[in-house]
Amino acid sequence: MPLTSDQPDVSSAATYNRVMLKISGEALMGTQGFGLHPPTVRRIAEEVKSVHDLGVEICMVIGGGNIFRGLSGSAQGMERTTADYMGMLATVMNALAMQSALEDIGVFTRVISAIRMDEVAEPYIRRRAVRHLEKKRVCIFAAGTGNPYFTTDTAATLRANEMACEAIFMGKNGVDGVYDMDPKTNPEAKRYDSVSYDDVLAKRLKVMDASAIALARDNNLPLIVFGLDQPGGFRGVLAGEGTYTKVTN
Repeated sequence: MPLTSDQPDVSSAATYNRVMLKISGEALMGTQGFGLHPPTVRRIAEEVKSVHDLGVEICMVIGGGNIFRGLSGSAQGMERTTADYMGMLATVMNALAMQSALEDIGVFTRVISAIRMDEVAEPYIRRRAVRHLEKKRVCIFAAGTGNPYFTTDTAATLRANEMACEAIFMGKNGVDGVYDMDPKTNPEAKRYDSVSYDDVLAKRLKVMDASAIALARDNNLPLIVFGLDQPGGFRGVLAGEGTYTKVTN
């Protein structure tokens, strides 16, 4: 049963059984301007564990912007394909950091990379990844789609569809949903309780890149946008509590 903004607390069995959590690389750097902040990584890992403990099967995709962003490198004169591959490697580093934090608190994980690097991660094989989820391991998908010119937003939507996830949960820093304007710079910005994928594209609401939004829309995959910096936020939103925006058809 899909969740709604005014839905009371319910058990995980009544909401979603398998979900994708997409977070940015910047979410891992805390108050630092760059890199990884271990206490922040640990806090997010504990958020994931709180949902995993409900019996929910969890996939994760983490961006790499806290280490290197391919588009920024390209804008500064670097060849785009090379820059994008460097960004993919940054996502692997973040995935390994999250794996370490999760396993340190007792959650079994697998880092699954779209670029082969067998010494540190498994290669992406869909059926094997599904089996990991069935065994209640958190699957952290790294290296994007393995192709330049595609963002981790698109990778998250692609993997969510391949893994038959029932929804994508997008954790944001500093915002608790989708707004008509940037709430960080405009105090008059209004949050949507729900919005359609077509409106996201037409109004350029910058939830995800256009390719990811179109892929989610065409496969009728709900997207729930919430604030990751609120303790207990992930578990609360999964139960229909708290503040968030739901994007659907």
